[in-house]
Amino acid sequence: MDKAHLLNYLIDFITTERYQKFQEILANRTKHFTVAVEDIYQMHNTSAVIRSCDVFGIQEAYLVEEKFGKPLDENIAMGAQKWVDSYRYQNSNACIESLKNKGYKIIATTPHDDSCLLEAFDVAQKSAFFFGTERHGLSDTVMEQADGYLKIPMVGFTESLNISVSVAIILQSITQRLRASDVAWQLLPEELLDKQIDWAQKSIRSIEDVMQRYEMIKK
Repeated sequence: MDKAHLLNYLIDFITTERYQKFQEILANRTKHFTVAVEDIYQMHNTSAVIRSCDVFGIQEAYLVEEKFGKPLDENIAMGAQKWVDSYRYQNSNACIESLKNKGYKIIATTPHDDSCLLEAFDVAQKSAFFFGTERHGLSDTVMEQADGYLKIPMVGFTESLNISVSVAIILQSITQRLRASDVAWQLLPEELLDKQIDWAQKSIRSIEDVMQRYEMIKK
């Protein structure tokens, strides 16, 4: 398939303003960092995590659902599930293996004393940030296979935050510093093209009919 030709065909079915919005948002998207959540029981928390990924420009999220697996809450995600790519895994080992094969360092978020403080984290390393439940934290599987540990500085009696809050705090800090760095964090040209096609298709109501016509034109 000639992807550039397909994109040119699809953008005739969306407004110029919407296509420009795609380009503006994708210019700030990154796969340099990603987020993984492990067995989050309350799906509104996972949905809020996806929303934070969208807000801070994280293109991919990984969901481990060994115990719990539910559809995202669209009211909480606020449409972010359309624009952030989510990958689901039945166990943490499979998720970790996939991420390491893609070159990610596994970073466990934990309040342990030996964890790196958020402001000291090296944004140059391609990292997948793992988040667990507020009550139980991350599993031994993740903790034992992690390449590093990260914590948010806290000065109160409690040492835990709701997962969606933790994700938002960490992503805001690391993405701000990443964009100010000289790291090549942007999506690759091929990735940009793929996402423009994907988002255009998701924006066209009668996409099945539109694609059928495209196939006929190609013949």
